[in-house]
Amino acid sequence: MTANGWLQILAFAALVGALTVPLGAYLHRVFEGDRQPLPRLLGPIERFAYRFCGVDPAREQDWLTYTASLLVFSLFGLLATYALERLQGALPGNPQHLPGVPPALAWNTAASFATNTNWQAYTPETTVSDLTQMAGLAWQNFTSAAAGIAAALAVARGLTRRGGPEGPATLGNFWVDLVRATLYVLLPGAFVVALFLVSQGVLQTLAPYREVTTLEGARQLLALGPVASQEAIKMLGTNGGGFFNANSAHPFENPTPLSNLVELVAILAIPAALTYTFGRMAGDRRQGWALFAAMALLFAGGVVPAYWAEAHPEPALRGLPVTAAGALEGKETRFGIAESALFATVTTGTSCGAVNASLDSFTPLGGMVPLVNLLLGEVIFGGVGAGLYGILVFVLLAVFIAGLMVGRTPEYLGKKIEAKEVKLAMLYALLFPALVLGLAGWAIVARPGVSSLGNAGPHGLTEVLYAFASGAGNNGSAFAGLAADTPFWNVTLGLDMLAGRFLMMVPVLAIAGSMAGKKTVAPGLGTFPTHGALFVGLLVAVIVIVGALTFLPALSLGPVAEHFLALHGKLF
Repeated sequence: MTANGWLQILAFAALVGALTVPLGAYLHRVFEGDRQPLPRLLGPIERFAYRFCGVDPAREQDWLTYTASLLVFSLFGLLATYALERLQGALPGNPQHLPGVPPALAWNTAASFATNTNWQAYTPETTVSDLTQMAGLAWQNFTSAAAGIAAALAVARGLTRRGGPEGPATLGNFWVDLVRATLYVLLPGAFVVALFLVSQGVLQTLAPYREVTTLEGARQLLALGPVASQEAIKMLGTNGGGFFNANSAHPFENPTPLSNLVELVAILAIPAALTYTFGRMAGDRRQGWALFAAMALLFAGGVVPAYWAEAHPEPALRGLPVTAAGALEGKETRFGIAESALFATVTTGTSCGAVNASLDSFTPLGGMVPLVNLLLGEVIFGGVGAGLYGILVFVLLAVFIAGLMVGRTPEYLGKKIEAKEVKLAMLYALLFPALVLGLAGWAIVARPGVSSLGNAGPHGLTEVLYAFASGAGNNGSAFAGLAADTPFWNVTLGLDMLAGRFLMMVPVLAIAGSMAGKKTVAPGLGTFPTHGALFVGLLVAVIVIVGALTFLPALSLGPVAEHFLALHGKLF
C-alpha cells in the first residue's frame, strides 16, 4: 500500500461527499418540489409525455397500483428487449451483420437489463448489434434505473408522509416518477458524462469495425461503436454492462485515470445523494446523514481490506525469492492496484457490475470483499433507488430490535412499526439468502452447473456463489472462470435476477403502503433516536449479522479455505 494509493481513494471519497448535498437537493426539487428545474425547456416535454401516455400527473396511486404499474412496465421492457435481440439480424443498425441472439441467451440478457443487473453471458462486440445496444440495452439502462429511483421515492413517501385523517395513504404516481427520473436526472446527467468521456478518448461512432495492421505485421479487427453514450448511463444508472467484453478495463471504454475517477464518482453520485433527499423528505436531514454514515462505514470496511489484500503478493508466492509489488495478475496497469481495489469495492457496493480488473484474479481475501459486498444486499449505497429502500428495510429491523431492548413499541419517524411491517421486512431479508444459497446448492450438484466451472475446489465454489449473489443482488459482475452461456446458467440466472429485483421489491412497497396510512405521533422520552452515532452503529451491526453471517459457512468453504490452502502452496 502506498500514500499515493490512499490519496486516490480519499480524493474519490471527497468528491462523492461534495456532490451529495447539491445533487440530493436537486433530486428533492425534481420529485417533491412544486416547480421542477428548467420549466420552459423540459416542462413541455414532460407534459407531452403525460398526454401521449394518458397519464394524469395529479392522480396519486396506492401501493398496489404503484407496484402493478412498475411490474407491467418492466415486463413490457423485458419482452421488447427480447424481441429486438432475436430479430436484430433482420434489422438495420447492424453493420457487422450479426445474427439474432439465441433464445436462451436473449432471455437471460433481457431479464438482466430489465432488472438493472446487466449480467452479460456473451461477448458484446460479437453478439449484439449497434441498434440492439442503443435502442434495447441502453434504453433499459435508463428505464430500469428510473424504475429503481421511483421505487425508492415511493418507500420514502410511505415512511415520511402523514397518514390517517391527516393525509391520504398514497405513494405518488409511478409514471410521473419514471418520467421525471429519466427527463430531469438520467438524460442530462448521462449527456454531460458522455461528453466528458468523449473528451478523454472514449469512442462514439456508428462506423463499422476497422481492420488494422499491428506492429508485428498481423491483421486485427478493431470493434467500434457508440460507446460513450452507453458508458455514461452504464455508470450513472449503476447498470454495469460493458460495450466490450473487457468492460471498463478496455481502453475504448475507460482510457485514462481521469475517466476512471469520473466513472467511479458517477456510480455513487445518485445512490449517495438519495440519502440526503430522504432527509429532506423526512423534514430532518440528520435522518439522511445517518443512512449515509452507515453506508460509508460499510464501504470503508470493504475498500480497506481489499486494498490491503491486493497490495500484497499472491499467497502462493510468499516465501519464494521473488519481488512483487502486490498481486498484479488481472490488473490494468493504467490504474494500478489501489484503483482496481477501489473500483471493485464501488461496483459491488452498488448494483453496478462494471469492472476495471479481473475479479477472478484477485487474491482469495481480496476477491472475498466484492463477494461479501454482494451478500450484504444492496445497502452499501446500492443501486440507484435500490440502495435507499434496501437500507430502509434494515432500519426498520434495527428500530424493532431497539424497541425490544427497551420494552417499547418501535417507532420510526413518528410511525409505529408493528407485526405486519416486521414480517414483510424479514421476508425481504430472507428472500435474498434463499435465492443465492438455494440456487448455488443446486448448481454445485447438478452436472449442467459444474460443467461450466473453470476451477475446482474452493475457487469453483466461489465462482458459483458469486454468480448467484451477483444475479440476486442485480449487480452483474462475475468471476470470469465461469462459462455462463449455457441453457442451465442462462435460465437459472435469468430467474435469479428477476426474483432478486421484483420479488424483493414487492414486500418493500407493501411496507411503504402500510406505513403511509399510519398517523404520526410526537416522540416521547422513551423514543429511540434514529439520527445519532448509536443508531448508526446498531444499523451496521444488524446489516452485518443478518446479512453476512448468514453466508459465513459458504464463505468459509470458498475464499477463506482457498486463502489457507494457497498459503500452503495448494492451488486448484
